[in-house]
Amino acid sequence: MSGIDVVVRRARAAAQERPVRALALHGLAATGTSWNAYGQHAAPDVELWTAELPWGQVGAPAWSLPGGDPADWIGAAMDKVPGGVDVLIAHSYSALLALEHLAAAPPQARPGALVVVSPFHRRDPADFRWDTAQHYLSIFQDVFDEALGLAATRPLDPGMRQDMALLVRDRVGPYGWFRFYGSYLRSPFLDTAALDLPVLAVAGRDDRFAPPEDATALVGTLPRGRLCLLEGCGHFPMAERPREFADAVHAFVSESVTSAGVS
Repeated sequence: MSGIDVVVRRARAAAQERPVRALALHGLAATGTSWNAYGQHAAPDVELWTAELPWGQVGAPAWSLPGGDPADWIGAAMDKVPGGVDVLIAHSYSALLALEHLAAAPPQARPGALVVVSPFHRRDPADFRWDTAQHYLSIFQDVFDEALGLAATRPLDPGMRQDMALLVRDRVGPYGWFRFYGSYLRSPFLDTAALDLPVLAVAGRDDRFAPPEDATALVGTLPRGRLCLLEGCGHFPMAERPREFADAVHAFVSESVTSAGVS
């Protein structure tokens, strides 16, 4: 993994001198453009940064091979934001990794607040059974199909979209799936007590991939957790409900970061 770089770019400047620097991390097989709709609705004081991570569309497939810890890339991305990160926003697989990374990081290396979007989390190892693994194997390509539909500028033929989703699935490959599922399997062992920073979990009530019960379970274990469930929303709240998503993030940031002051 040491030979794979992470690229961070400023996606939107703030409209005031003292911005709130937000770094947004995409999920598996996605890109920084996942946050375009949020950037259009974000509060004026938000300076939005996005990262192109190894598990994204433009990453090298070798990221998923044995060796190293993908969570290290969360810290690598944060280190590249000039002035530091006030708010870290992470979606799906990146949310899993962000929670792992920040739980182990010293307080001075953490952002002021964390937003996890469509997080995967289970509280008890017994919550994982053989049929759980089978479920995630069988629907793995469906999440890519859903993402393609949201990203398309015009309706795609369903058959063509499914074929494209299968190509994305095959590019991620079994090792990529195993990296995702391995992180999910570790979630009951996450040291949530160590995550003593404001955390907002945003989930869609209709999410078939990261069920809203996961977000509820996670928030119930966090010292300073807060939950936002969006109605009529699936796995991509920032794209499906960008206004409601931005409003929820803005209210959270205003209370937990802006009121405390930013550097």
